[in-house]
Amino acid sequence: MASTSVSAKTIVVADDTAFVRDRFRSALESAGHKAVAVKSAAELLARVRADLGVIDLIVLDLRLPHAPGVELVRAIRKLDEGRLPILIFSGTIASADEVRELAALGVAGYVNEYSAVQHILPSLAPHLFPDSFNRRGSPRVVLGIPIQYRFGNTIAAALTLNLSHGGIAIRTTSPLDAGAKIKVRFRMPGSRRDIDAEGRIAWSDRRVGMGIQFEAVDGANQAIIDEFVDAHFFSNRKA
Repeated sequence: MASTSVSAKTIVVADDTAFVRDRFRSALESAGHKAVAVKSAAELLARVRADLGVIDLIVLDLRLPHAPGVELVRAIRKLDEGRLPILIFSGTIASADEVRELAALGVAGYVNEYSAVQHILPSLAPHLFPDSFNRRGSPRVVLGIPIQYRFGNTIAAALTLNLSHGGIAIRTTSPLDAGAKIKVRFRMPGSRRDIDAEGRIAWSDRRVGMGIQFEAVDGANQAIIDEFVDAHFFSNRKA
């Protein structure tokens, strides 16, 4: 069974809101990692210049004061030559065009800056421990809803961690082995329709749960998932 390394990581959290910085720092430090909080683009770039060799991840507010959005990521890339994983706070994305530009710059993914504290580490873990996780390429939405899953003749229930166009993560202390086939059933918030999907376990960790890569979802159900993920991802953006 796969599990994440216990080695400490160094994460730079760049946001101009103290509430966001403090929550992410608290979640990371309580798990034994080092969190470096910065609140301006100048501070962030200075930290990248000074500590490039020890930074494992940057979690970035794209609307830092006096920072020109995507150009800030370009400035980081001139310093790191594409080496550092960068996650963007999803609420700071202004348009689909920015998503495309960020993808071209090799941004690793997106995270909700208002995630509950207990969801922060599971959201970051696939980027901190890439060898232990299969990373889905589409945006993930933190989502805690009931889910039923079946493997063989066993049926179990749990809560979800996050959802993307191509898969879903489940919180459980008894995850299945990576590669195992699984069937899931869940219902999106506000919907009266159950969604059935088949998939395989893409990553597995006893401290977090397991991630499922969808392999069979009918068109109508996929449309419901896509609409929810897209609507959530582009909601609650900063002005």
